[in-house]
Amino acid sequence: MDYKDYYQILGVDKKASEKDMKKAYRKLARQYHPDVNPGNPEAEAKFKEINEAYEVLSNKEKRQKYDELGANWKQYEQWQKAGGNAQGQPFSWGQTGFGNGGAGQSGYQYRTVTAEEMEELFGGNGGYSDFFSQFFGGNDSRSSQQYQPRPRKGQDFEQPVEITLEEAFGGTTRLMQMGTNGTSRTIEARIPPGVKDGSRIKMKGQGGPGAAGGPAGDLYLVTQIKSSNNFERDGDDLSTRVSVPLTTAVLGGEVDVPTVDGKKVKLKIPVETQNGKRIRLKGKGMPRLKKKDEKGDLYAEVKVVLPEKLSDNELKIFEKLAELRKN
Repeated sequence: MDYKDYYQILGVDKKASEKDMKKAYRKLARQYHPDVNPGNPEAEAKFKEINEAYEVLSNKEKRQKYDELGANWKQYEQWQKAGGNAQGQPFSWGQTGFGNGGAGQSGYQYRTVTAEEMEELFGGNGGYSDFFSQFFGGNDSRSSQQYQPRPRKGQDFEQPVEITLEEAFGGTTRLMQMGTNGTSRTIEARIPPGVKDGSRIKMKGQGGPGAAGGPAGDLYLVTQIKSSNNFERDGDDLSTRVSVPLTTAVLGGEVDVPTVDGKKVKLKIPVETQNGKRIRLKGKGMPRLKKKDEKGDLYAEVKVVLPEKLSDNELKIFEKLAELRKN
C-alpha cells in the first residue's frame, strides 16, 4: 500500500494555513466534481482523493497524527501487520485519540463530503482509500465502520403545462412523457378546476427515483394560462364586454351574456344604463381552487351599440327627442 501525500494532492505546503487549505480544496473540488465531469472515472477518482486529503488535513488532530507519522508509514504498516495494535502505540501521537472530528472548525461555509455522502456518490467504504482506512480506522469511528447509506428522497421535478382559460374553468388532463435513468413512462396528469397562472400541482412519487430505498421525488406541474379573447381574469373573477342596443340601454331590458363554459345567461339591463357600466353576475366566474362549491363573479361591461342606417321616421324620432332634450 503506497503512502499518500495529502499535501501534494491538495497542492499546498506542509505549513499551509487552514484558510489556504480550504481555498485549495474548494478550487479542486469544483474542478473534479462528478456533476461537472459526468462519466469520467479519472475525475471521480481524483475527487475521492481530494476529499480524503481534506478530511485529514482540515482536522487538527488527524493532521497532527498524519504529520508525525510521515515517512514512517511503511514501518507503521509492517507493525500493524505484525499485530502491533495489541502492543500499544509505537509513535508519539498523544493520548487524545481522534474521536469523530469533522471537516474543520465551526463557521466554515465549505466542508468535506461526509462518509455517508461519499457512500452515496461512490459506494464502498465511504469512498476512502485503504491507506486512510488502515491509518485512521483504529481510532476514527466514521472511517472504520461500514456505513449503510441513509434512505434519501428522489429529486423533485417541475414541468410547465399550458392550458386554456376554459380548461382552467372545468379542469382537464394531460398525458405526459417522463424520462429518468434512461427509461420513459407515460403518466396522466389531472389538473383541477380553478388553477391560476403559476399554480403548482403536486404529483406525489412521480419525480426522480429515491436512493437507498428512499421514496421517489414528486412532480410539480406549473400551469400557464393562455390569454382569452373574450374574458379577462382577476383572481377568481372574470370580466367580459357585452353589446347592448341603444334602445335597451335607454328603456331597459335583457341581453344574453356568454360564460366561460360556453353557456349563456340572461343579464337584466336597468333603464338608462350608461356605456361602460359594469354589472355583476354573482357566482358566474372561475371555480375557487380546492373549494369546488364556490365560484368568483362575472362582470359584464356594457358596450352601447348605436343604430345604423336609420329610416326617415327613425331620424324624425331622434330629431324630436333632441328637441325635447333642449328643455
